[in-house]
This record gives sequence, C-alpha cells and structure tokens, in this order.
Amino acid sequence: MMRDRQLFSAVLLVLAFVSLQKLCYCDDQTVLYESFDEAFDGRWIVSKNGDYEGVWKHEKSEGHDDYGLLVSEKARKYGIVKVLDEPLNLKDGTIVLQYEVRFQEGLECGGAYLKYLRPQEAGWTPEGFDSESPYSIMFGPDKCGATNKVHFILKHKNPKSGEYVEHHLKFPPSVPYDKLSHVYTAILKPDNEVRILVDGEEKKKANLLSGEDFEPALIPDKTIPDPEDKKPEDWDERAKIPDPNAVKPEDWDEEAPMEIEDDEAEKPEGWLDDEPEEVDDPEATNPEDWDDEEDGMWEAPKIDNPKCEAAPGCGEWKRPMKKNPAYKGKWSAPMIDNPAYKGIWKPRDIPNPDYFELDRPDYEPIAAIGIEIWTMQDGILFDNILIAKDEKVAESYRQTTWKPKFDVEKEKQKEEEKAAESADGLKSYQKVVFDLLNKVADISFLSAYKSKITELIEKAEEQPNLTIGVLVSIVIVFFSLFIKLIFGGKKASAAAASVEKKKPEVGESSKSGDESEKKEETAAAPRKRQPRRDN
Repeated sequence: MMRDRQLFSAVLLVLAFVSLQKLCYCDDQTVLYESFDEAFDGRWIVSKNGDYEGVWKHEKSEGHDDYGLLVSEKARKYGIVKVLDEPLNLKDGTIVLQYEVRFQEGLECGGAYLKYLRPQEAGWTPEGFDSESPYSIMFGPDKCGATNKVHFILKHKNPKSGEYVEHHLKFPPSVPYDKLSHVYTAILKPDNEVRILVDGEEKKKANLLSGEDFEPALIPDKTIPDPEDKKPEDWDERAKIPDPNAVKPEDWDEEAPMEIEDDEAEKPEGWLDDEPEEVDDPEATNPEDWDDEEDGMWEAPKIDNPKCEAAPGCGEWKRPMKKNPAYKGKWSAPMIDNPAYKGIWKPRDIPNPDYFELDRPDYEPIAAIGIEIWTMQDGILFDNILIAKDEKVAESYRQTTWKPKFDVEKEKQKEEEKAAESADGLKSYQKVVFDLLNKVADISFLSAYKSKITELIEKAEEQPNLTIGVLVSIVIVFFSLFIKLIFGGKKASAAAASVEKKKPEVGESSKSGDESEKKEETAAAPRKRQPRRDN
C-alpha cells in the first residue's frame, strides 16, 4: 500500500511538472512564448503616450476558441510592450523570431510588424513606448498603397561613426492579404544567414553582410565619392550635338500640311447626294400615355436609311485625304559626334572614413517585444509570439498552434468562395435572360402585348429565383401569338385562350378565383408611364 501511494505521488509530481512546463514553456530552447490564453494585463504594458489611443483587447480569433491580442479600432496608433525576463544576446547561436497574425477584416492598409527592442538603458520606458524607442530588429507584414512586404530591418551601430543605421532586406516577400491566420518566422544563423518563412515555407534567404541583400549594406564601401569634388564648368557631357555647319535646303517647306485632298478621287456612281444617312423609324409610334407637356415633344428614334444600304453612300460626298508627298515637317540640323565630349562626369573616389570590416553583425541585445503600429484596419489579431534558439521548436509550434487553425479557416474560405461563385453565376445568367427578354419585348409586331411581357419580366427581376417560371410563361405567350398569326380566327383564339389558362402564375402563391381574375385583368391592362426605349 505504501509503495502504491509513493508511486501515485510520483506520477502526480511528474504530471504537475509537465503541466507547469506546458504553462510557462520553460525549456532551455524557448526564450519567450506568449499564447494570450490568459488576459494580457500585467504581462504586457500599454503605452501611455498620448498619440497611442488605439484600444487593445483580449479576444477570440473568429471561428475559434483561441484568444489573441486584438487591434479593435480603425485609424488609430497602437503601442504595447512585453519586457523579457532578461535581455537576449543575439550573438549566441541560432535565434528564431516567430508569431501569428490574422487580418480578420482583410488587409487594405495596415501594418502588423513587431519591434525587438534594445535594453531600456538605450533611452526608453514601456509607458513611454513610441516610434522612436530604439530597437535591434523590426520584423513582420506591412501593406498600404505601394508598400507590400514582410519587413526585416536590422538596426546596426557603425563602430566608426557611432551612428545607428537601419539596414532593410532587399526584395522581401509580399504579404498574404486574405482573412486567414498566417505565421511569420525569421531565423538568424551564426553564419550570417537570415531566412524568412511565411506559413513555414521559406520565402527569402539572405546574407546579413551582403550588399546585394541589404540596403544599405552593413559593411560600407571602402571608397566613397568625394563630396568636395565639383564638375568643371567646361565639362561637356553631350555625346551628340547638332551639326553647326548644316543649312536648311531652300526647297524645304515647313508649312506643307501632312495630308491633302486626293484630286484623282471621283464620286462613285449611284451616290445618293439627297438622301440622309439616318431617317425616322417608320414603325415607331407615339406611346399612348405620352404627355407632350410633361414629357416634351415626342420624336421617333432614328434608324439607318434603308436606301443607303444598296448605294455606295449617302449625303454630301467629299474627296478623301491622302498623304502629302511635299510634307517634310520642321527642319532640324542632323546630329554629329561632339568633338568636345568628355563622358558623364562623376566625382573622384576617396577612402571612406566610416569604413569597417566585420565577420558578424554586432547585434544589440533584445530586452523587450513592442508592437507600435498605425493602421487603417481593425480586426488585426496577434497570437503565439515566440523567441526560440532552435528551429525545431518553432516548427513544433507551427504544427500544433497555427496549422490546425489555418486548415479550419481555409476550408471555410473555400466553402464561402464556392457559394459566392454559384450565386454570381446565377446572377450573371439571369441578367443575360432579362436583357434578351427586354429586347424581344421591343419587337414591333409584339407592341400590343409589350405591357404583359414587361410585367412578367419585372416580376422575375424582383424575385430572381423564379426566372425559369417566367421563361415558361413568356414562351406560352409567344406560342399563343404564333397560333393566332398562323391559323387566325376563332379557333386560334380559343387555342390561345386554352394555353393561357394553363400559364403558371409567376411570383404568387395559389389564390382564390376572384383574386386570379383580378390579377389577369391587371396584367392585361396597359401599363402607365412606360419608359421610352430607343432602338
């Protein structure tokens, strides 16, 4: 019994240790892990600088039970700091910087980068944290206007001048701007390599000491242009000059037009000089409800003059234009090599007084993480901020904290996109149908039935899900008219009436006989204030 109790106690002790290990992530390779599972008050310090009015909130990520640090308002400056237990020396082996961010409202104009701050001895306080607080590294996404990149900026001290210079990664990755959670990783290696990963995929590899990868380069050029050197006044940089001996020819006419009338052209036979190109549509009639006082004088729409179709042309004939053989344009002297040309001037090079050599960047320690952004976006959610000394630790967190969320969000996005495509496709199809039906309704021999057809179309536009029913109804109307035109007489009318009775009511539930009769009477009545359609 005693032995069992000792074993049970040992198991509880191990479980407690594992739970504590999971809670604080106190392994040797993890410098900092912030999951925001608990409220950030007391662990993160909000800047009290008056410019930073944005309100930080502890909120769940949309569609998840996982909490994060939320940017809750648009068009605000935000500032917040998490101080490390002790400063981290970036010169000691591999360092991994990683965190998740989600733009829950999409991304139009906003930054979501982190600043890895130098010790407070550099001249800053958490309560006074602002854009001037000194940092060692700035890393993360930023998109607004022409800017679209995942920043990686190293702020490095020039040992000769003592000046701190921002060195920006050239050609950084672009920012995913959907509404999904994304994880950003920067890996700093002892061999001066830096790798940028987005969602665990390497997007950029660079050498911190290479001028091809960073602007400006960490190691300055050995020589620089002499700032005191000035271009001589007689220095001629023109490779070509106008020939000073050239003279404009006497027969050069600068006033000659580029085109002239073709004197050899003749008017084609059969040209109808007295016929206009357009005439009033003879089939157009003044609508019954047209009011000259209210609507103005009615004018028939114009159509192409049918007499001109068989003729070579109508109206006043004019000679066509042709290129003027005498046209030469403005005269200018031909260009010749400049005998005084000395090339493009540049100042002479002198030794760079700020030059230094470097085997590794002289990193400043990281003492805190700060988020200092100005954004036009709300709904930006930060989560799972990690500083580690091993890439495998970062990979483990990506697989356990980010990947499951991302997969759920991705699947939901696919379903929404599929539903949107289906709806857009239906709307596009319906628009084509309605446009076609409106054109059919304008055919002249259907003018007596236009009001009924138009009414059906308008009902379908108000209730798009009934488009098929409307099509059936209009086809029945056309079929009735066809019978009437072909057979005529009372039999045709009876046949049409029989078909009309079978016509389904569109956009209405079944009603009593009186209501149906009223509906038919209303449909048959001419519509008032029909808009004019120009042919």
